Amino acid sequence: MGRTRRSVGSRRAAHRRNVELGLLALAVTVCLAGWCAANLALRGALPSGLLPYGAGLTALAAVLHLVVRRFAPYADPLILALAVLLTGFGLVLLDRLDYSYAIWHAAKGDWQKIPAAPSQVQWTVIAMLAAAVLLAVVKHHRLFQKYVYLIMAGALVLLAAPAFFPGDSFGAKRWIRLGGLSFEPDEFVKVAIAVFFAGYLTANRDALALTGRKVWGVNLPRGRNLGPVLAIWVISLLVLVFERDLGTSLIFFGVFVVMLYTATERTGWVLIGLLMAAAGASVVGDLEPHVHGRVEAWLHPLDYYKPVHNPALVSDQPAQAMFSLGSGQVLGTGLGQGKPFLIGFAGRSDFIFTTIGEELGLAGGMAVLLLYGLFVQRALRTAVAVTDPFGKLLATGLAAAVALQVFVVVGGVTGLIPLTGKALPFLAAGGSSLTANWLLTAVLIKLSDAAGRAELQPAPEPLDAARGRAFT
Repeated sequence: MGRTRRSVGSRRAAHRRNVELGLLALAVTVCLAGWCAANLALRGALPSGLLPYGAGLTALAAVLHLVVRRFAPYADPLILALAVLLTGFGLVLLDRLDYSYAIWHAAKGDWQKIPAAPSQVQWTVIAMLAAAVLLAVVKHHRLFQKYVYLIMAGALVLLAAPAFFPGDSFGAKRWIRLGGLSFEPDEFVKVAIAVFFAGYLTANRDALALTGRKVWGVNLPRGRNLGPVLAIWVISLLVLVFERDLGTSLIFFGVFVVMLYTATERTGWVLIGLLMAAAGASVVGDLEPHVHGRVEAWLHPLDYYKPVHNPALVSDQPAQAMFSLGSGQVLGTGLGQGKPFLIGFAGRSDFIFTTIGEELGLAGGMAVLLLYGLFVQRALRTAVAVTDPFGKLLATGLAAAVALQVFVVVGGVTGLIPLTGKALPFLAAGGSSLTANWLLTAVLIKLSDAAGRAELQPAPEPLDAARGRAFT
């Protein structure tokens, strides 16, 4: 009976991998079709590098598939395919934007004419190979639980490091620059804090779940347990003040509150978290000029076109984003047939979503958001299916990190919240962001493999029961 169940589980695992292979082929095909459509609109011909670049993306996807088949055979088949689709589509958008930026800025002679797609291709290779190495080296996700405090110490160092490096980039101190190289440590910190919070909350869940006073029908936690929350709140405010990084601060504190609620199931923590986030954001928004300028640009996006305005507080990018999204209407202008490059230097980073909204319309924008939603849903499904508390919280934290980052980027571009300057996961230009998100994907694949094993692979029978059957 046990052998039969194991064979059934192995067949189901092989079926998952075959489904993944088909989805990867579909993802690569969609990306190459989009690249061809954009080039036909822009240049009137198929892209010259279609075969080599298509073969390269196919090879990378195949390598990762083989690594998953070998080291995570029970993993969810959708996670890898969604990451490949979003990454490949991001390369299509960047190449399309490079063509327009090169023409638009050729006469100006500024740095915006430099293409971003070639660098992103290199980072794609690095990121996907790094994910493959992590899948092969980490045998089980519980390995991270042994080093939660070491991981968090490193994360805090990385989080604070940009404040000590000279120079701002567009108002924020988010980058570490060493010679000609630069990277954005907060992208890796979001993965590290999810690991730490999962370990910390697994060890301290009972104490944090204890009920204190009941106020207006809500069970609030005990005062003595507020210490960790206050510490995380202070750290997020320090990031906001010294690095002027609204996005990282929101993600950092938001992930903690989501994981805290998941661990304790107490709405009191959510209420306290929302009140503390609102209080901190309002105070810093009034006192810190850069954050205040982003709030003013959000509240009055069209003030840039007034005859008299303060250029330190008002930017044309929020208004240009509204024009771009509005001109796309429902179905868009078509890939390569819009003018999203008019938005300026941020068109290839956080404002890349406006290219989708303009050239693919509301339908295309919703499709991309549904892809992100499906990615988050598979992560949450993994959190439900995995058996150990640490794995459940880690999968929840990683899902929350992706969801919050998509929210703060798309919310800022569409005018729902102030701009944060974060990169849209997988799609936007940026090696740090792409590598961190592929490492996050690899951890999720490992978690889903553990969940799949618990679901499809039978547990070993008790020794006494097996002996009993042997003697009957």
